[in-house]
Amino acid sequence: MAWQWFYRLGSPRWFYQNSSAWLPWLAVGSIALLLVGTVWGLGFAPQDAKQGNSYRIIYIHVPAAFLALAGYYIMAICGAIGLIWKMKLSFMVMRAAAPIGAALTFIALFTGAVWGKPTWGTYWVWDARITSMLILFFLYIGVIALSGAFSSEQSGDKASALLALVGTVNIPIIYKSVDWWFTLHQPATLKLTESSTIDPSMFYPLITMIIGFYVFYAWVLTLHTRSLVLQREWRTQWVRELLGAGPGNKTASNTANPTR
Repeated sequence: MAWQWFYRLGSPRWFYQNSSAWLPWLAVGSIALLLVGTVWGLGFAPQDAKQGNSYRIIYIHVPAAFLALAGYYIMAICGAIGLIWKMKLSFMVMRAAAPIGAALTFIALFTGAVWGKPTWGTYWVWDARITSMLILFFLYIGVIALSGAFSSEQSGDKASALLALVGTVNIPIIYKSVDWWFTLHQPATLKLTESSTIDPSMFYPLITMIIGFYVFYAWVLTLHTRSLVLQREWRTQWVRELLGAGPGNKTASNTANPTR
């Protein structure tokens, strides 16, 4: 039963038909959490004793950085599942996760540069954390480029999955860079095994924003994956019926294949 459920979860048709029920909940949840966290963090959290109001960019920077790392693992795991069990949906999720992760990594780099100017006196330094995050951005771009570099979708999927798996070695380097090398970045403030060093009045809105970003990520990833399902499964009968393409309806058939 477990294996049957596992393979059913990997079915593009099953995912598309069932994920429509998730979308309203993900949309409402992400918008509500992000709205509450933004107002709470920017309007009601106190100023930092040393950085003043400039620290408030953490409510965007930290969640974006968290999701950039977690999203890469999601992308790599989906690539591994596709390579091992030949599941088409996992490759679609991998491809959908790549541009989202690249955007989040860019936001983390950009907000970090904006935060660095008043804090360090410069927008950019080639320290271990920033450099490894830049490498992460290039890895995302590499996966996106490889996925479209082959005439065969299967070849592009396999090449992208291999690059995603190789790139996972960069994630622990990013996380531990502040401990392994001298860097301008402070040590981790949010810790799983130890008490956090951030004041609760700043911590709670930050946690709200992090959760909101995760829910938003799930929402956008689901939407993008659904789009890829239609794009890549346009020849199947269930997609043709979904889009109103009968056997003799050439107009609807062309609509079902946006890349044709």
